[in-house]
Parts: sequence; C-alpha cells; structure tokens
Amino acid sequence: MKFRHAQEEPNPQDEALRRGLGLSRRQLLAATTGIAAAAVAVPALPGRAAATETPLIRDSKRGIILYTVRDAISRDPRTTNLPSGFRQVFEALSKIGFERVEFAGYTQHAASEGGANLETVEGARLLRSWLDDNGLRAEGNHGFIPSSWPLSQSDLDRFKRTLEIANILGLDHMGTGSDPTNSAYKADWDVAAEKWNKLGEIARAAGYTKLYTHNHDAAYNFLLDSGPLDAQGRPTRSSGIRRLEYFLQITDPKYVYLELDIYWAHVAQYKFKTYTAPDGSVQTKIFDPLAVVKPNERRFPLFHAKDGKLNPANGNGYDMVPFGTGDIDYARFFGSLESQHHYPMYEQDNAPGGTANPAQSLQFAELSYKNLSDLRA
Repeated sequence: MKFRHAQEEPNPQDEALRRGLGLSRRQLLAATTGIAAAAVAVPALPGRAAATETPLIRDSKRGIILYTVRDAISRDPRTTNLPSGFRQVFEALSKIGFERVEFAGYTQHAASEGGANLETVEGARLLRSWLDDNGLRAEGNHGFIPSSWPLSQSDLDRFKRTLEIANILGLDHMGTGSDPTNSAYKADWDVAAEKWNKLGEIARAAGYTKLYTHNHDAAYNFLLDSGPLDAQGRPTRSSGIRRLEYFLQITDPKYVYLELDIYWAHVAQYKFKTYTAPDGSVQTKIFDPLAVVKPNERRFPLFHAKDGKLNPANGNGYDMVPFGTGDIDYARFFGSLESQHHYPMYEQDNAPGGTANPAQSLQFAELSYKNLSDLRA
C-alpha cells in the first residue's frame, strides 16, 4: 500500500476500507503502518527465538531510589549550577524519564528551597507538590521502623507520624533499608516476625497494605536453628533454610512485604554456599534469588535494580556499576516473573562522583534509565 502525505488526495480504496472499519484517516494510517512494519520484520535466525519488542519493565514502573543521587540532593545550591535539593533533582529525574522515586530520608542542604528537614507535615506537602509538578510518584521510603519490642510509646508515636507523612506523599509502600534483624539465630527472627506482623497491621489500619523490609546479603545466609547449643544456649548448626526464607514463612502475607535488592541477593549467591547440617556434615546449597521471589511474587512489590560486574578479588564477588553495564542477568530475572506488578528502583551506592565529577550520579541515572528501558527478554 502506498502512503501519502497529509495534503495528498485520499485513495478511494483506502477511503472505503476506512469507512467500513469505522476509523478516522489517522487511525487507518496508524493501523496500516503497523501492518506494513510487521510484514517486513526481520525473521529470527534458525534455532533462535525472536526477541520480544515489549520492554521487560514498562516506563510507568521504572524508578530510582534517591540514595543514588544523595550528593545532588545534599549539595549547596549557592555553589553550583548543577541540580541541587529535592525540587531541582525531581526536575532532572523527570526529564530523564523516571516516573517513580523511592525516598531514603527527607533531608537536603539547608540552603535548598524548603530548608534542611522536610520530615514534617508541612515538608511532606511541599515534597508532594514538587513530585506532582514533575509527574513523579513516590512508591516507597527507607524510613523509621521501631527497633524496640514490645513497642515503646515514643516509638509507636513516631511510627504513626511516619505513616502520616507517607499518606501525604501518597506512598503505596512504606519501609526501611535494614534487615528485620542482624542476628543469625532462629529465636531472634521469631521476635522480628512478631514485631513486623504487628507493625504491618498498624500500617494497614492506617490505610497502607504494604509495609516492607529491604534486605542485604546477610539475610540470605543460613539460619542457625539446630543443635548442639553453644555456651549461651544458642544453636550452632542449620537445617539449610535461609534466614529470609524462614521470615517469609512465619510472617503474615497480608501485613509484611519485602524489597529484594537483586545485587545483594547475587552477593549472597556468591558468598553463602555451604552450611553445617545438624549431623555435623557440610552441605552445599547454591542460592537462586528467583527461587525465593517466584513463589512469593505478590510479596515483593519493590526491587532494587542494582548491577554488578564480576570481580573475584572483591569479597562480595561483584563491583557496583551502572545498571546494564554489569554481569547480573536482569533479562533472565525480570523475564522469569509472571507479572509487572513490581517497581524496580535503580540504585547504585557508589554513583556520586565527589568533587572530581559532581555530575556523575545524575549521568549514571540517565545511562541506567536507558538500559532499564532497553531491557528485553
């Protein structure tokens, strides 16, 4: 079919087709252009499936945790022409294409608009107005989760204030950047689960459905849950279950959710390969992050999309790099999930370039956004 410029006379056959389908001329042009493009698509090579053109992560799901650009948020606007403070950083992230952000605290440089501390009702309203102005939505935060248990009144009051601020910001998820406990012992994970179940119930009653814990590599080490006991009466061996797997089993899925940091999960895969079984034998068990996520997809509303380049000289096995420039198989990871209900938040702990390259974190954010966008199965 020959396509014409808008000023050319319509082809009678095209007009008949358009009227028969009830389409406008623009709709017909769009439809027939798509057909023509499909007709000339390059066939897959023998023995290789055709790559999908559908992004693995939709644009409305692509996010960034603001910890990645903390240097920009905290720099003095009086000494630089680079984006500084929440408002200008929101503008920069929106121009890159991000639609979601995750907070890592509510402080900025004191000279930035709004002042240093925006963890107040008034500050949250200001932040919300800047988010709305730039077409951004806050999906989560790494904020206050009480450490005491049972809850002290002061911790409960502060937790409720945190919920109030989250409500103003429009957060669908509220969480923390720490593991539920740093302990290796089953008894401590039992206490952590009891606390998180209660906090999740409080959050849900306040209008939230997803209170989440963000996890690092230690949470995927093996749980010490078997004898013999040490001098303090604590178990010294493992049944082979990992700490966070146990936490998932004993927490209420209505109240407790998780944010998988995919980088740290791969660090755990590299570091924690063996455990001492109850009979004293050393067992090998390789960790697969997908084996934890896939049976519990609805409990992982957020991910940290942090990339790593293999480096055996690093004790973690990987060096952090911009998303899409490392060796973690993100196409496999996201392509194995059944839904796109998750929000992958780009994170890179070492993105700030310091005085040598003060623009680096936003440059890495732009590169990483492009690679998130280009990710295909």
